[in-house]
Amino acid sequence: MKLPSSSATDLNKTNIEHMVSMKDFSVKEMDNMMELMSYLKEARKDNAVPQLFKGKSVGMIFEAGSTRTRVSFEVAATLLGGHALFLSPKDIHLGGKESIDDTSRVLSRMCDIIMARTNSPETLDGLIRMSTVPVINGLDTRFHPTQMLADLFTVKEHITDGRTLSDLTLAFMGDATDVCRSLMLTCAKYGMGFKQIGPKKYQMEQEWIDLAETYCKESGGHIEITDDVERISDCDVVYGDSFYWVTQMDEKAERLAAFMPDYVITEELMAKAKPGAMLLHCLPANDKEEVTRGALESEYSVAFDEAENRLTAQMAILVYFSHKNTQAASEATRIAHEEKITGFLAGL
Repeated sequence: MKLPSSSATDLNKTNIEHMVSMKDFSVKEMDNMMELMSYLKEARKDNAVPQLFKGKSVGMIFEAGSTRTRVSFEVAATLLGGHALFLSPKDIHLGGKESIDDTSRVLSRMCDIIMARTNSPETLDGLIRMSTVPVINGLDTRFHPTQMLADLFTVKEHITDGRTLSDLTLAFMGDATDVCRSLMLTCAKYGMGFKQIGPKKYQMEQEWIDLAETYCKESGGHIEITDDVERISDCDVVYGDSFYWVTQMDEKAERLAAFMPDYVITEELMAKAKPGAMLLHCLPANDKEEVTRGALESEYSVAFDEAENRLTAQMAILVYFSHKNTQAASEATRIAHEEKITGFLAGL
């Protein structure tokens, strides 16, 4: 006979939703997340962030290093009245002495959300498989959804002429990274134009182009993959990312030779884009490689607004993915527990 669980958590939670990729959400759902971002950003400006994550914790698994993702989630949890735990490979037994399944099951009983930056899709998928709380993809080799929220929100903030996202075309300069893939799919959902501009060897895989084009058929967006930098001419947003990642250091010289100088975002290249085009970069920026410091510091660069909006996005994510299963105790229940416990302590 299986013994009943004595867990203090609800192991049969309903409406559990994970965040793996923005492709999993409708435009309406993404709009709702960004509207929540706007409210939370206004509250932060007024130093009046509501304590919507009070008493909650987010367990943050980092298999890879991070600046913006780590800091933004930790600060977001604090601003919202909650707590964030940083869990590196040396801190936990993920996939080593303990299986991914067991790690997920344990964290689900102690944390309200799991956020994971992993080195493989299999690790993220394994965490999701056994989790009874929302799992947020903080970046894997496929997607970077938390970055997408910050990016879309930043673009919307800087549209001043009445246009909407669907009126814009975004050019991604460089390699088919997780950010590039995520942007392509998200832009396609919104009916935007998307261009990856880079050497043929480093262009997006056809399976993802095909998926983006199915979204475009519904949304009216369009996709272009090209090695011609002159195709930047009708773009409203130019986006930069590193030409190599930490796992590609053995390819660094080859990659830089392929991308430089043609695909480096310079002030001269930005002048070829549409008048008023804005520059985004997910950072960290190798400003002598994929972007020049002059372009990054220019009046059309919103890269550091974009970086700050990672915090805005994480606040919204923590609230959005935890609020559905929040069952606040009544005042009477809270008082009853407090009286029982304080009465016990008084008798010791």
